[in-house]
Amino acid sequence: MTKNILAIAAALCLGLSASAFAQTGTAASKSASAPMASSAAPMASADSKQDIKAMKKQAKADYKAAKDKCKPMKGDEEKACKKDAKAAYDKAQADVKRAEADEKSAKKTAKKG
Repeated sequence: MTKNILAIAAALCLGLSASAFAQTGTAASKSASAPMASSAAPMASADSKQDIKAMKKQAKADYKAAKDKCKPMKGDEEKACKKDAKAAYDKAQADVKRAEADEKSAKKTAKKG
């Protein structure tokens, strides 16, 4: 039982670290394109909107998969599994909100500049 929980936790951590790595890559590409002409700003905005949509979709898919892994479990093990899945989903949602705030901030900065 404990091995299953550890395996699920490890898989969730791996999934979260992969999404964090992907976010880092997109942030680096945005900062590299920022000094360019103002025509690059709408392009980055469209990319970030697509990234945010992809993050939302991935968070929902990961949450569904994590909950499905909990189905064969019973009792406290199932409760812990669902709690871990919900915590990972809540963190992913917070990451989405942070990305949305970053995009909004970037738009304000682009309008000023």
